[in-house]
This record gives sequence, structure tokens and C-alpha cells, in this order.
Amino acid sequence: MQVAESMTHSLRVVFAGTPEFAAAALAAIHAAGFPVPLVLTQPDRPAGRGLKLAAGPVKRFALEHGLPVAQPTSLRRNGKYPEEAAAAIEQLKATPHDVMVVAAYGLILPQEVLDIPPLGAINIHGSLLPRWRGAAPIHRALEAGDGETGITLMQMDAGLDTGAMIVKGHIAITPTDTTATLHDRMAQLGADLIVEALRDLERDGALPASPQPQEGATYAEKISKHEAALDWRRPASMLARQIRAFDPFPGAFGTLDGVVVKIWAAELVELPGSAEAGVIVESGAEGVVVACGQGGLRLTQLQKPGGKRLPVREFLAGSPIVKGQRFELREVAPGA
Repeated sequence: MQVAESMTHSLRVVFAGTPEFAAAALAAIHAAGFPVPLVLTQPDRPAGRGLKLAAGPVKRFALEHGLPVAQPTSLRRNGKYPEEAAAAIEQLKATPHDVMVVAAYGLILPQEVLDIPPLGAINIHGSLLPRWRGAAPIHRALEAGDGETGITLMQMDAGLDTGAMIVKGHIAITPTDTTATLHDRMAQLGADLIVEALRDLERDGALPASPQPQEGATYAEKISKHEAALDWRRPASMLARQIRAFDPFPGAFGTLDGVVVKIWAAELVELPGSAEAGVIVESGAEGVVVACGQGGLRLTQLQKPGGKRLPVREFLAGSPIVKGQRFELREVAPGA
């Protein structure tokens, strides 16, 4: 039944997105049989050691499946690239479609663009709105210790993730989740929810939506590399969340005798007695135990510059760490 239905969809979907999170949704929309007359994605970026321009996951999927692609640098007529923006807007207007689906696109969509699709623009957002509006909702939910997160399908408006909510899907955050593992589950949930919503939209011509409450709104600021340095004076529980939140990017780290050591996995331990923050109180095949501002962390997966992520046993075989050494305490900027 579903296969036959997927072959007869007439709802035309312009898709805007860039990374893997968005590619999962585009793949699901395409597989469900919705026509996709245009895919908007960010310009290719330098990647790899050679810093050659590389296409993002959404563009790669689109090209592999013969979907038309546009990569404007901007969609704002009053921005830095007004000519590119104007050309992209004209292309959108000239492309017959019914609805736009947006997922982790990375460019600001002005009201002029949101007004083009006859049935509006739907955003696949990686949080239970109004919690974690903004650029890095998955990272911030983990870092904050949230017990659950999820996907909100939202009618887009010109604000930052402030549109009316169409549907929510909930996901529990486990004690071992990283941004990588949570991302994959959320991408799949987003893909499932958007296909269901598009089927409803095609059938009914509209989707019911409710305004977001202002209470509980938080902002998920973009992740900066400088945040990855662990401040050992903080409680171990907070550092453990930070390590999981920053896997796979940017990767939490500490500095030991001038060498940056990336820390990919750690578990909480109780420390007998007291040791100064950053001091290594134990080192062996089971892990490297570091004293924190409150409690301790057993580091179990490490990486040195130019090396690979390794279980601590293998890491120590090539790069010994001994009891009594101390991770440097990073300087904290005033007011931070």
C-alpha cells in the first residue's frame, strides 16, 4: 500500500539543507516518491588535509539521484552577495513547487524567500522547542545534561526557530550518548516525521500548528573550538557531559606537558582523599584518573596530535602518562 502511494505523490518539495542530518531527510522524501524539483545547499567547502573543495552530504545525495542543485552564497538581497541572492530568489520563483522543507541549511532565509512556497516552509529542528533554538541544539542538550531531546517540525518565520510547532517527536538521552550517536537517531526521527507530515499536507492542504510558548526558550549557541579545552576545576559530571557533547566535533582536550591530548571517552569516579584539579591520581590499562573540581574522571579513550583515537591501554603503550603528572589549567577569561 505504502509503495503504491509513494509512486503517486504530486506535492512538489523544494529542499534546503547541507549536512548529514539534512541528507537523511532528503533521502526519505525522495524514497517516499515526492518530486523534488530543486535542492538548495551551501557552497562546497575546503575539506581534508589538501583542503580541496568538497560537496556536502545533501549535494552528494542530490547529484547521485539526479536532483537539480543550487548553491547560493546568500539569499539576502541586502547582504554581502546581493546579485547571487537575487539570482537564487528568481530561480526559486521560477521553480514550480508547493512547499519548502529546511533542515540544517546554514543560511538565513528572509521573509521574501519564506513567502515563495504556496504551502509555506517547514523546518526540521533538532530539539523540543522552545528548548534549544539556534545552531547547536544536539550538542547543547547533551552538555546541559537534558534527559530527553527530540525533533520539532515547525512552520518557518523570519525569527530564529520561533515558528509555530506542527509536531514533536521525543528521544531519550542515554548516559553514554555522544553528539554522534544522538545525531544519528535524531536524523532518522526527523526523516520519518517529515515524510508523515508531507503526506498529511498533501491530503489535507494544510498542517495544524500551535505557537511556541516563550517560557523555557533557550539559545543553543554555535560550538566554538575554544570551548573544547577542559577546565579541570569544574565538577567531573560537567566535564563528562562536555566530552560526550563534543564528540565528534570539536573533540574535548587537555594539555599535558605542552602536548594536546584529545579526550573522547571518560567515566565518573569517586576519589578517596583530595587532589588538586588536573592531577593524575592513577594511570593504567583501565584508564587515566584525573582529579576534578568535584570528583574525578577516568579517561578511557585518548588521541595525541596526528594520531588515532585509541583505547587507553593502547595509547599508554606509545605515550606513557604517569601518576602525579598534571593537566594544565586553562586561563578563564574575566566574566566567563
